[in-house]
Parts: sequence; C-alpha cells; structure tokens
Amino acid sequence: MELKIVSMENKEMGKQKMPQQFEEAVRPDLIKRAVEAIQSNNRQSYGSDPRAGRKSAAVLSRRRRDYKGAYGKGISRIPRKTMLRRGSQMYWVGAFAPGTVGGRRAFPPQPRDFSKKLNDKERKKAIRSALAAAIDKQVVAERGHKAPANYPFIVSTDIEKISKTSDMLKALKTVGLDADLERGGKKHIRAGKGTMRGRPYKKAKGPLLVVSENCGAFKSAKNIPGLDIVEMSRVNSEILAPGAQPGRLTLFTQAAIQKLDKEKLFM
Repeated sequence: MELKIVSMENKEMGKQKMPQQFEEAVRPDLIKRAVEAIQSNNRQSYGSDPRAGRKSAAVLSRRRRDYKGAYGKGISRIPRKTMLRRGSQMYWVGAFAPGTVGGRRAFPPQPRDFSKKLNDKERKKAIRSALAAAIDKQVVAERGHKAPANYPFIVSTDIEKISKTSDMLKALKTVGLDADLERGGKKHIRAGKGTMRGRPYKKAKGPLLVVSENCGAFKSAKNIPGLDIVEMSRVNSEILAPGAQPGRLTLFTQAAIQKLDKEKLFM
C-alpha cells in the first residue's frame, strides 16, 4: 500500500510505501481492551485512612462498679471519650462510632488496585489495528471526523520544524483540516450529573499529528484546540482511538513513517 506525500502547500511530492504495521485487521474488541487497560493503570486509587475516626480512646464500661462506668447514668450506649473529670463525675462526649462528631465513617471506600494486565503481543496488535483504522477513510468518517477529500495522505517532514502556532494552524488548514479543527474546537454542555461534578463541558477530539521526534511542532501545536501531537515511538491505543473508538483522523509525517518501518515498532 502506498500513500501520497503532501507538502505544506498541499502539493503532491511523491509516494511513500506504508510499512506492514498498517496491514493489520481492524479489531475494535482488542482496541477496547487495550484502551481500558491504559485508563485503568492511570487511575489513582483512593480511600480513607484505616485509623480515621479511631484515634481517640472511647472505651466506656457498662458494668456496675467499674470506675468511669456509665452504669446507672441514664445515658445511651454510644462510645464516649472523657473530656474532663470532677471526682467521680465525668464529662463525656460521643466519639469513635459512626454518627458522632469526629467518629469513623460507617462504610468508607477501601483502597483498591484498579490496574489491568494486558499481554504485550495483544498491546502491540491493538496499536497496529488502530494504525490501520486511522488510514481507512470510511472508518474515520464513521467516527465523525471531517476528513479532506484526498485523505489519507502523508504530510511532509517540514511540518516538524514549525515553531509558531499561527504557522502551524495555517499549514493544517492548507492541507484541508480546517473543517475538523473547527469541529474539535467546539464544546457543549455535558448531559447528566457531570455538570455538577466539575466536568460540565465535553469537547470533540480533533486530528492527531504523529511526528518522528521531539521537535518544534510540539510548541506550536499545543495551543490549537482539538489537535494532539505525539512522537511515533510513544503512540498507544488510547491516542489513536479515544474512547476506544478506532478511526481518528491522523496525519503522519514522512520521517515518522520511515522511523516506524526502520525500527520495526509495535511488531
């Protein structure tokens, strides 16, 4: 399979043979497993301190002749801590038990491990499958992207040297990504209770730019809404298929494709 190479002026410069990583069959089930594993491993565990609410001595005897006992006082059986004492008379305050001020919670969240394991061969196969879906125009259109008419294509390596955001935006619009950038820059109010939990807006994922190395394009692309940029060696299933849905509109630079072929990445 060959794809044409497009310059910054949207002119064809030649053709590039695609490596065998792009010949993998599209496996949505495997991509979903890989994305879930990435998201699970990034999830931070949470839970209460095992001693929260139990750091005070709140032992209160119910026996008849025990010192500091509550027998015959006409008070409930809530555990109490002694705040002050005058002779044999105590001033107690409820503590330790759920429902008391400063007491423990009844059923607090317990710390747990959210991580999921995935075989290395499955992980690499999922990446190859997502790469194959990224250059399939029909799959990209089904995902909701507004791809240009000449998609898929490879962009010239010159785009990696762009260090100004205005120049990067101009170059992307020249090659035909203006419609998808506009789509990725819009946000809408999320449906449901997420609006009350600090995540009121949702934004569509725009195009992805894959470069060969850490270059000036990272600085110029980071402030463009909807656009993501990543090195070829750091590509994973979640970047290529956000939300476990394959077919993200992706631009590969010529140098990135050559690096993928030369180093046999994800094989």
